[in-house]
Amino acid sequence: MARKTEAKVRGVWERVPGSGVWWARYRDKGGKLHREKAGRKSDAIALLNKRRNEIRIGAKLPDNRRTDGVRFSALADAIETFSESHHRDKRSVLTRLRKIRPDFDGRIADTIKPEEIDAWLTAHTKTPATSNRYRALFSLIFREALRNGKVSSNPARLVRQRREENGVIRWLTDDEEKALRAVIPAEHLPELDISLGTGMRLSEQYGLKWANINLSRKEVSLGRTKNYSGRTIPMSASVEAAFSTLKERAPNAKPHDLIFDRMPRDWWEEAVSASKIKKYRWHDNRHTFCSRLAMKGANLKVIQTLAGHKTITMTARYAHLDDSALRAAVDMLP
Repeated sequence: MARKTEAKVRGVWERVPGSGVWWARYRDKGGKLHREKAGRKSDAIALLNKRRNEIRIGAKLPDNRRTDGVRFSALADAIETFSESHHRDKRSVLTRLRKIRPDFDGRIADTIKPEEIDAWLTAHTKTPATSNRYRALFSLIFREALRNGKVSSNPARLVRQRREENGVIRWLTDDEEKALRAVIPAEHLPELDISLGTGMRLSEQYGLKWANINLSRKEVSLGRTKNYSGRTIPMSASVEAAFSTLKERAPNAKPHDLIFDRMPRDWWEEAVSASKIKKYRWHDNRHTFCSRLAMKGANLKVIQTLAGHKTITMTARYAHLDDSALRAAVDMLP
């Protein structure tokens, strides 16, 4: 039996194939062409029938104002406002926007093609993970614009994600840690102790306020995190000592005061370079925290809870570091 094809309706068309946004096109009694964006195909058909009926009875039609369209700069401005209300890590969004905007701000948003976004990602990102983060931001910008009727499609949706390799986990060895501690300024050592001892994300640690710290209970309480869920991290002895040192430096700090006044980028990059440690980022402190727990035999569910991973799949990357069960199984053989 032949496969049915959807019947075409004269005066209704999808300007960008696959976008799901349909338009109605008709002429009034004077022959003037009108175009209106409707949404779904059924909406476009209903709109077309309505306008044809209005023309038949002589009703006034809406003005046929054609504009060049909304510029990308307006969409980027809107996302900055959106991020203020919806993103915990607003800094990352703003940083990425600053890199994107010079090349796209002057463009009419509806003229930007998927291949242009893909080419920009290739030219301006070095790793698949970074490329995918920028692609996600492009998609968010157009998705919100589409939702608010500012564009007719989301070209970023048609850009393929890069394949990320999550097999290699970088963590700090004991010798590397010694080399790193030898060059880090003393006033910043508590920051390193807290990072290695809690596994907090950069935004979580540097967004901490004194209200999040309970030295008597030896706990760090995080509110809404990247995954929109809170968690409590018990303090190890080194973490407790680090927070106590910071508290001594700021005896008059109020509960709503930030503990850290600036990100670690400047001193951290200098220290890593001076220690001659290769390919090690601040985020790898988080991998070090999880890896050390796994190598000590901690349960994966416990590691997931402490690290705040949304799924156990993320935590399972560290499972191979604890080979005690494998060794026990092999030891059963003669």
